[in-house]
Amino acid sequence: MSESISWSDWLDYNAETISKAPINSGVFMMHAAMKILFIQGTKNIRKDLESTLSNACISQATRFSDYKNRHEGNMPKCMQE
Repeated sequence: MSESISWSDWLDYNAETISKAPINSGVFMMHAAMKILFIQGTKNIRKDLESTLSNACISQATRFSDYKNRHEGNMPKCMQE
C-alpha cells in the first residue's frame, strides 16, 4: 500500500484500494454507515477482499480495515480459538 496510508486505517472499499491490500494472513472487517457488515479471517487478505466485490450483500460496504490492528491484535470473541 502507499506509504502514506496505514493498513489499519479505514480505507475506501473499491478495486483500486483492494489491489494494494497485503497478500498475507489476517482479519479484515467492512462497514457501511459505520455498521459492520462482515468480518473474515483469511490467509490472503487481498484475494479474499477481491472476492467480496461480487457478493451482493458485502459489496454494499463503503470502507474496510484490518480488524486485528484496530483491536490490539485480538480476533473477535467468537473467532478466538
